[in-house]
Amino acid sequence: MSTILITGGTGMVGTRLTEILLEKGHEVIILSRNPLPATKSPKGVHHAKWDLDKKYIDPEAFASADHIIHLAGAGVADKRWNAKRKAEILNSRAESGALLVHAMQTISNKIQSVHSASGIGWYGADTIQSLQTGFIEEDQGDDQFLGETCKIWEENIQGAKALGKRLTIFRIGIVLSNSGGALVEFKKPIRFGFAAILGNGKQNISWIHIDDLCQLFLKAIDDTAMQGVYNAVAPETVTNKQMTLMLAKSMRGRFFIPIHVPAFLLQWVLGEMSIEVLKSAKVNSFKTQGTGFKYQYPFLSEAIKALIHPL
Repeated sequence: MSTILITGGTGMVGTRLTEILLEKGHEVIILSRNPLPATKSPKGVHHAKWDLDKKYIDPEAFASADHIIHLAGAGVADKRWNAKRKAEILNSRAESGALLVHAMQTISNKIQSVHSASGIGWYGADTIQSLQTGFIEEDQGDDQFLGETCKIWEENIQGAKALGKRLTIFRIGIVLSNSGGALVEFKKPIRFGFAAILGNGKQNISWIHIDDLCQLFLKAIDDTAMQGVYNAVAPETVTNKQMTLMLAKSMRGRFFIPIHVPAFLLQWVLGEMSIEVLKSAKVNSFKTQGTGFKYQYPFLSEAIKALIHPL
C-alpha cells in the first residue's frame, strides 16, 4: 500500500477521503498549520506541519509520501464575498500549489503522482453549446472571479508535471454530503416544511456524491493512464428545482410547501456570491466515464436516497 499526503485533509472531502484510504490499507499524512499530536490521530494517520506564510512543509513527512492529493483552499461559500475574502480564496489556492511544487523541487522525494482539486467554476454560465452537450474539459475558462480562481489554481500545480510527476486535475461539481456543503443548506428550510427553490429554479446543477468523488481520487492514484483534467461530476445534470423537490420528497413525503426565493433577495443576502447560486452550468462527464470509472451514484435519486435514508 501507499502513503498519501493530503492538503486540506481536515475539510469535508478530506475527512471522508482519509476514511476510505484507511479502509483500503493506505497510510495518510495530513498537512496542517496546527497538526494534531500522534496520540490524537487515528491509526494510519500522521499529521505534519505546513505553513503557507512561511513557505514551509515538514521535509520528513513530504519525503515519505508516494502520492499527493491537493484539496487545500479557503471555502468558496463559507463567508460573504468581499475584496479581502476573495483574496483569501484565490491566494490560498495559488500559494498552496506553488508551495507543493517548490517542495518537490527542493526536498528529495519519491512522489509518483499529484491529484489536485479544481472547480467547475472554471466554465462560467451555460452557453447554447453547453446546454446541448455540457461543458467539456477543453472549453476555455471563464473570466469571472471563480473562473480566474480556477485558472490560477490549476496553473500553480502544473509545475508538478514539469518535474516528471503524473498530474490529474479534477474540476469538481457540487459535492453532496451530510457533513457539509450545499446539501446541508438545502435541507435546512425543508426541515421546517419549505422547499426553497432558488430564483426560477431552472439553473442546471452539476453535482457528485462525496463517495464517488473520493473513489475518483483513488482511481487516479491507481490508474497510471489517467493524467490531465477531468470533470468530477455525475452523469446526470439536474435543475435546482428538480434537486430541491426531490430532496423535499425524500425528507418529508408530501408534507412540504415549494417556495421560490427571488433572485433579488438572494442578491441582497449573498451579494456577489449570488451569481454562483443562480448560475446554470451543465458539465459533461464523458471523459471521466471513458476512464472506466464506475459511479456508485450516477443519478440524483440514488444519491439522495443513500444520504437521506442510509442502510
